[in-house]
Amino acid sequence: MPGTENEKEGVRSKLRGINGTIWMLEHAQDVISIVIAIALLGLAAVLLVSGIINFIKQVGNSSIDTSGITLLDRILLVLIMVAVVRTVILSLRAHRLAAEPFIVVGLIAVIRKILFILSTGLNIGTTQLALLLGMVVVFVGALIAINRFEQDGLR
Repeated sequence: MPGTENEKEGVRSKLRGINGTIWMLEHAQDVISIVIAIALLGLAAVLLVSGIINFIKQVGNSSIDTSGITLLDRILLVLIMVAVVRTVILSLRAHRLAAEPFIVVGLIAVIRKILFILSTGLNIGTTQLALLLGMVVVFVGALIAINRFEQDGLR
């Protein structure tokens, strides 16, 4: 029976090695996620400040409509970046990915694209506009489904 004890000890040491490797990989992933979140927040702050500065400069040279549309586009981009940072933070806390923040980011991105197309007067096909509007409907439907699913799960 001494051989069985050695086998058990060998299995235990392998498990400790695997668990240590998994622990190291999880923490490396967390560190990388934190660095990405900090970089995104820094970039979002720079974009917001430069958007405001450009808005102030453009108001004197062009109409408020054009300047406002440019600022709105920049603010929506910053909002997307902040939502991505929020998703990173939520995944760090729970160590799982939540679908809702990704859906919100997608919804904001589609709305930003629609506003940009309509405000610049670009000629787009009916198919492309219908696709964008369909994406809005799908994203909103997904948000409603997730909220109902979570409410049913809590009862």
